[in-house]
Amino acid sequence: MKKSQTYPSQLLKGTFQTIILKLLADHPNMYGYEISQKVKERSEGTILLPEASLYPILHKMTEEGLLTTEKKMIGKRVRRYYSITPSGRTASEEKLDEFKRFFKTMNQVLAAKPLTA
Repeated sequence: MKKSQTYPSQLLKGTFQTIILKLLADHPNMYGYEISQKVKERSEGTILLPEASLYPILHKMTEEGLLTTEKKMIGKRVRRYYSITPSGRTASEEKLDEFKRFFKTMNQVLAAKPLTA
């Protein structure tokens, strides 16, 4: 895959919460656009987190108690900053472990040699 290509959304859909939790564990107090840009930067443009996907996920995670929000006035605009909660940190660790196990399993499945008759 070329660096400029992005991954299909159906491949990434289940990873967005894990990505967001990890980013907020590493960088407290990020706003939505900043999160999407950090994902794009870290993935060298291969993972895009569009606003239409990002904000519903952030709202859901806030309702679940994984994130908190704080509104700040920046010039004439109100910006909502997201931070990870203690339960969000626990969820982040669990999701990262789960993803690592899944990745290991996928490597095993895809690396398996075909059976010969």
